[in-house]
Amino acid sequence: MRTICLYFQIHQPFRLKRYRFFNIGNDHYYYDDYLNESIISRVAERSYLQANMVIGQIIKEFGTQFKVAFSISGIALDQMELYTPEVIESFQKLAKTGSVEFLAETYSHSLASLKNKDEFVRQVEEHRQKIRKLFNQDPKVFRNTELIYSDRIGADVAEMGFSAMLSEGPKHVLGWKSPNYMYCNSVTPRLKVLLRNFRISDDISFRFSNKGWSEFPLTAEKFAGWLKKLDKKEETVNLFIDYETFGEHQWMESGIFEFLKALPGVVYKNTNFSFSTPVEIAEKLLPISTISVPYPISWADEERDLTAWLGNELQVDAFNRLYSLTDKVRRCDDEKIQKDWKYLQASDHFYFMSTKFFTAGAAQAYFNPYETPYDAYINYMNVLSDFTIRVNSMVPEIINQQEAAGLAQVIAEKDELIRKYEVELKRLKSSKSKIVTIAGEKVSATKKPVKAPAKKPQKSTTPKKVKSVTKIKGTSGKPRAVPSKPRAGVTKSKTVSAKQKAESSTATKVKSKTRASKSGKK
Repeated sequence: MRTICLYFQIHQPFRLKRYRFFNIGNDHYYYDDYLNESIISRVAERSYLQANMVIGQIIKEFGTQFKVAFSISGIALDQMELYTPEVIESFQKLAKTGSVEFLAETYSHSLASLKNKDEFVRQVEEHRQKIRKLFNQDPKVFRNTELIYSDRIGADVAEMGFSAMLSEGPKHVLGWKSPNYMYCNSVTPRLKVLLRNFRISDDISFRFSNKGWSEFPLTAEKFAGWLKKLDKKEETVNLFIDYETFGEHQWMESGIFEFLKALPGVVYKNTNFSFSTPVEIAEKLLPISTISVPYPISWADEERDLTAWLGNELQVDAFNRLYSLTDKVRRCDDEKIQKDWKYLQASDHFYFMSTKFFTAGAAQAYFNPYETPYDAYINYMNVLSDFTIRVNSMVPEIINQQEAAGLAQVIAEKDELIRKYEVELKRLKSSKSKIVTIAGEKVSATKKPVKAPAKKPQKSTTPKKVKSVTKIKGTSGKPRAVPSKPRAGVTKSKTVSAKQKAESSTATKVKSKTRASKSGKK
């Protein structure tokens, strides 16, 4: 079996509007609706609709002998539903032919596979559901953002139940090996890996209309001749291409659509190659060996690494700050927060910050809305700052605060329980005292009262008061004592009034004078 796997990638991000520092905290809508609508509408008219029409004509001519595969990001599908629903309809018509396979990828066309496995799995599952809903297919083959692949990522993809995965076939990974065979993951061999033949794929994507290229012009016959010269043992040629190549990167005037339309017929006529979808190849071909990729690779630039998205400090800082919010966003059930979280993860935002100059960058330059990478970084970080404020307002800022809040709740519950126990203890003590009092009263009521012995009067130890006396002369001439004041406690009958005292004193004086006169006469 010798076959061609023709696969196309489709993605467009939600581009951000000019978001300045003073918008932070005041404006929570981040997208340039005019720019997004104008770009997706232009690309749909020039590329997607025209290319789908050509694909439809090829299928009509060759039936199910011709096969092709698409990977469309969830964000691109959202924009198509919003601005160009006719593109969705044209893809649905292709899906019904039985000649088109739709692959799974991350919903956001994100770099989540490099940072957070849970977020990566969640996005892939969301994308699978979107494909089921729109095209009634359950994807069996996975294609990661920008064909990013490593041994670990492949193992994660195998855990999700995929039978095969697409990736790049760079020289520093393959060495002397050819990309035109089936390989498998070195960690989980049951995951088959289809590697892109980057040389002839890029001949179509980037060099097709280059008049300075030694092979210009590229025709279907010339391309079929290259296929015919390949080693007879090589089983599959994987042509992985951006769908915007047709009509956008390579304009209609370059003859790119005529090349696409003529290619299947020329291949069938001049070679023994057929066309197959990735899942068909994975079912029919056996891996010839494992492929070891300890560090992530991609299909970007000459290095085929991650430096297009994470090659400078600006990109790394923005990337780390974005994914530091993962756990908090997961605990937030706000619909707008979740939508912004998906759109802010698009790899394009980091791509716009790149300071590299490479071939793919030239092809994508007119999709970049920023003048410099620094402008892209500042604008993105302003948006991310506002997004962070919104997230922090809905969930605890750090996990420790949530744990502290939980502990505080536990402590409050314990305090309330202690308070209830104290109230109950006081009630029990009060009931016990009442029971003791009532029991004592019952006992005292049954016993006879005992009379207390009479107390003997005690002699007063208080010294008696000395009576003060007034010396007066009596009739005998001798002084006699009379009380100067009545004693306390004397009754009224014994108390001498002041008037009687005066009369007594006068009578005494008269008697004294009478006695004196009588003694003088004698």
